[in-house]
Amino acid sequence: MIACREILKKLLSISVLVGVIQSPALATEITPDVALARLKAGNKRYVQGKSAQLRIDALRRAETAQNGQKPIATVLGCSDARVPVELIFDQGFADVFVIRVAGNVCGTAELASAEYGCKYLNTPLLVVLGHSSCGAVDGAVSGGQLRGSIPQLIEMIQPAVDKARKEHGKASKEVLLNAAIQENVFNTMSCLLKKGPGLAALVKEGKLKVVGAVRNLHSGEITWLGTHPQQDKFIR
Repeated sequence: MIACREILKKLLSISVLVGVIQSPALATEITPDVALARLKAGNKRYVQGKSAQLRIDALRRAETAQNGQKPIATVLGCSDARVPVELIFDQGFADVFVIRVAGNVCGTAELASAEYGCKYLNTPLLVVLGHSSCGAVDGAVSGGQLRGSIPQLIEMIQPAVDKARKEHGKASKEVLLNAAIQENVFNTMSCLLKKGPGLAALVKEGKLKVVGAVRNLHSGEITWLGTHPQQDKFIR
């Protein structure tokens, strides 16, 4: 038993050294642009079916349990089961701090989680990730009767739908839905910056970048929306 423990310790120490090279999560200094480039490259690999096969084994698990987490990005995405964040960015164990909620909205819990990821785990990148055919946004667009607590969720999405309808009122439902999905991403980004002064301060200092993105469920490809069009107004 003692011999097995000693072997495990040696393997773990080796894995730490290897992890410095293989895992971006252990990098000491990652800029917002470097983190964004890594996510973009990861999504490209995912779409092409060429995973980098980042370490998710028992040694990596033991390594992060011992040394803690150092994710390169915080991602606020939708709970939809077809949008597994780590997989679509081809990232390894403990490389991404993930927040998931239906409709990728910004409530108190989501805002607090984003602040934790960016302020305390020091992720230099915050991504708000929407996706095509989002059921939560579709529910807001359709305006059907919903039960339970779902109407409260729809209320958070409604401003994005109203704006999309104002700009694309005579368009088809598909066009309107896609516009509302994008506006909903921007709406969440503005919420994070307006209601999270700590996040806005990090952006102003150049330590954090907040960007929007939408994933196509059919192709798996991510369309990057960049920073919020009115970001300067939120970080004064």
